[in-house]
Amino acid sequence: MLTHVIELAAIYIVFLLLLAWGQSYIIFPGTRGQTRSPEIHNWAFEELNLPVDGHTTCAWYMPIDHPRGVVLFSHGNGGNMDMWLEAVGPYRDLGFSVLLYDYGGYGNSTGKPSEQRCYNDVRAVWRWLTETKKISPARIVLLGRSLGSGVAAQLATEVKPGAVILESPFRSISHMARRKLPFIPTSLLLRHRFNTESKIPRITAPILFVHSLDDTLVPYAHGQYLYELANPPKKFLTLQQGGHDEAYYYCEDTYVTGLKAFLAPLFP
Repeated sequence: MLTHVIELAAIYIVFLLLLAWGQSYIIFPGTRGQTRSPEIHNWAFEELNLPVDGHTTCAWYMPIDHPRGVVLFSHGNGGNMDMWLEAVGPYRDLGFSVLLYDYGGYGNSTGKPSEQRCYNDVRAVWRWLTETKKISPARIVLLGRSLGSGVAAQLATEVKPGAVILESPFRSISHMARRKLPFIPTSLLLRHRFNTESKIPRITAPILFVHSLDDTLVPYAHGQYLYELANPPKKFLTLQQGGHDEAYYYCEDTYVTGLKAFLAPLFP
């Protein structure tokens, strides 16, 4: 009996060690390289290679004529920015230029991804917009989807954008991990926490939360919880169907209508 308990304990410890070692691969399953560019949509773009932490962060600035503002798009943890081009389309259609970038270790961005690197990546592209392009912070929308919601929320505590949009946001990586692995002391093992719920009360810009009722990866309740923490002015847009990634396409009319209603008074 004692031997059996020792064996189980050893297996559990090994599992914990593997989880601690491999968490970066779970949180940041991005792909390297690029297979396409904004040219596939015939969009004009400027390719950026910004210095960050001794490495390079790649980005595409996709301007339109006479824009209402600029959307700084922090994408989710999957793929890389060439796989997120279709998500950019609705914002261009609404009259916004877009800056889409890759985190360290994603696409052609060099180095390795981490929570701190993600924050430094978005800070670098913000500086490029505000200092190099001389775009007023009041004309910038910080948009973060899924993992990117944690990145955008951090930047929103440091700067004063015109608006913040968090799509499919989560309370923290710790909450997500406890939901998936309730028998594991994940809070002790995590190196990347993205504790969004601690940042929401510090954001003073107008903020929109977007979440699907059918999101099985990040529960709808996470978005609701964050909304309650947020300062006004704030809005919540519910997508009635579709999972974590699909809802934005299944509910495109609702999504675009909600974006219009939120952005119209802020960016006339």
